[in-house]
Amino acid sequence: MAGESSKRYFTIEEANAALEFLRPLLAEILEIRTKVLASQAEVWPVMEKAAGNGGSRSASLLEREFERLNLLVRQVNASGAILKDLNSGLVDFPSLREGREVYLCWQYGEDRVAYWHDVDGGFAGRQLI
Repeated sequence: MAGESSKRYFTIEEANAALEFLRPLLAEILEIRTKVLASQAEVWPVMEKAAGNGGSRSASLLEREFERLNLLVRQVNASGAILKDLNSGLVDFPSLREGREVYLCWQYGEDRVAYWHDVDGGFAGRQLI
């Protein structure tokens, strides 16, 4: 298991460069989220009834969406970034600021990483870089 000393810290430049890799992943994550939510009314009752008998085509398709979603989230997190909110595409990048750990903060749709916040500050504590 990786120790705390192997944690990756991003500079602002590195976080912005990582967006080239992360943007398409987040776009697909949000697309899958939309599909899952759109199928919820149709599929959830089927999934509840089919829990023990093999399911249905709709449930099988939804299961594939969840598997793909899981893979995408793991790819985001493997980059060293942290997917904080799947609903809004909110991503934090561990960074060091004045000798302490903070998060550089980016939300899908923003042009670049332009905010930071304390580790315990969250989205509401975002400040311009």
